[in-house]
Amino acid sequence: MTIVDLGPQTAVVARLAEAVTQEQLTAATPCPDCAVHNLLAHLLGLSVAFRDAARKDLGATTDTSPDSAAWELGPGWRERLPEALEELAAAWREPAAWTGDTRAGGVDLPGAVAGAVVADELVIHGWDLARATGQDYTPDPAALASAHGFLLAAADDPDRGNGLFGPVVPVPPGASSLDRAVGLSGRDPGWRP
Repeated sequence: MTIVDLGPQTAVVARLAEAVTQEQLTAATPCPDCAVHNLLAHLLGLSVAFRDAARKDLGATTDTSPDSAAWELGPGWRERLPEALEELAAAWREPAAWTGDTRAGGVDLPGAVAGAVVADELVIHGWDLARATGQDYTPDPAALASAHGFLLAAADDPDRGNGLFGPVVPVPPGASSLDRAVGLSGRDPGWRP
């Protein structure tokens, strides 16, 4: 089990979110049928859910399927999102978060797997947000390595097109680690708005 400090990646995502303009909130993202405001709402929701999953504080936040709630961004998100990201990183710095079992998105899973899932969410949705808003993006290397490992392990899942990921998008030989992870997530690394 590899424990990853999510703090550097949550800081990257917070910086990206802070730079989003009011006009960009309705822009398309690489997530199908998801505008920037929906993506930001999803990031806020998953930050709270995975914070609670790390703490083993199971309940409404960890039982809700990520597909069951409308991803609508409420008022005050500019203050709430960075705070939730900081709390998420702090919760996953505790070694106990990575052990035992927990729940996120209504799914029971080992703590180490939940940690890899949240690293993946932060890396890939950070890329989504950067692409949608025209920002430069350099994910934290440790979070990217964790996300890539998680995505690679899920690449052969026969149900992947019906779940969290679309079919793998092939990337050319020699592609960057980020482009490989993005392709494994079912996104086209060449996506532009």
